[in-house]
Amino acid sequence: MAALPVPAGPRQPIVAAELTAEQYRAIWLRNVYSRPPGDWPPPVVDPSVKWVELGLRPAMKHPTENPYSEEKAKLGRQLFFDPRLSGSKKITCATCHSPDSGWAIDWKTSFGSDPGVIGRNPPGLLNSGFSTHFFWDGRADSLEEQARKAILNREEMDATEKLVTRRLQDVAEYREKFKRIFGADRITLGDVAKALATFERTLVGGESRFDAFLKGNTIALSDEAVFGLHLFRTKAGCMNCHYGPNFSDNQFHDLGLSYFGRKLEDLGRYYVTGRPADVGRFKTPTLRNVARTAPYMHNGRFHLKGVLKMHNAGMPTLRRKEHQKDDPLFPTKSPLLRPLNLTNTELHDLKAFLESLSEPGLL
Repeated sequence: MAALPVPAGPRQPIVAAELTAEQYRAIWLRNVYSRPPGDWPPPVVDPSVKWVELGLRPAMKHPTENPYSEEKAKLGRQLFFDPRLSGSKKITCATCHSPDSGWAIDWKTSFGSDPGVIGRNPPGLLNSGFSTHFFWDGRADSLEEQARKAILNREEMDATEKLVTRRLQDVAEYREKFKRIFGADRITLGDVAKALATFERTLVGGESRFDAFLKGNTIALSDEAVFGLHLFRTKAGCMNCHYGPNFSDNQFHDLGLSYFGRKLEDLGRYYVTGRPADVGRFKTPTLRNVARTAPYMHNGRFHLKGVLKMHNAGMPTLRRKEHQKDDPLFPTKSPLLRPLNLTNTELHDLKAFLESLSEPGLL
């Protein structure tokens, strides 16, 4: 593999007769993290966390009930960009999951059937096939279910099964393709969802500077990014929630951003389960390609620098007002969050590592 350029920065590797303590530390850390991830020192995580080491993404697995075929994936891509799947015929799946924005969007919240209705930022689809729950509140357990729910949701694509299938059935090209792939004379919404999910499982990364580093290109990361990797696994506590090859625990956590009792209130997972303990909990997003998918959080109100500052402060802590004293739905922030006391330099290094997870170019 050709060596990737090392990003410019104030701390480039130095070879000299006399090295400062910081330069020695940089060389030591690079040597430690140049080993296979299985040989890295254990991360600093809470005792309750069943973490998995960071690493290269595995091969994508397709479910037995929806096996992969190239023709099915191509059909899914065609449908992904087809406005016939929306009630208004004015939006597509790509409206909220644009390839130009890392298969996400670069504004706060989604445009649906009514632009003023959807209050959430759509999660990026890159590497989504490695997830076990979908949507911020986890109301879908598969990409097939996610596609179906998005098409039928009144606030999103606002279509009906009858409308979508009739529109597609009227197109000879679609009739022929669905017949050839699924073996049925009539197009169903279930088969539409299968084709979309198959395409979405082909949206995988793995070409970031961090991936190149893991593959043996030990200069793919700047010294700053190596410092940031070490912070990510230790002092910054990031691996309490962002671990494994996809940088996510696939769980739900309250980060103190439910805006409970305020204008932007969103109770998150609670809307799905009805459990008071789930108020304000949202799915942990992957951090792969994170620098290309701003803005962040379920409401799209933050950028990377601000998110790092909030995490450094331990995230917001809501205080009960008098009328909320006995409210059983008052949210409780995750106990995994606490002030980190990172310096500005450490925040800079952590940001450099997160930026190293970016995929090159447009997908």
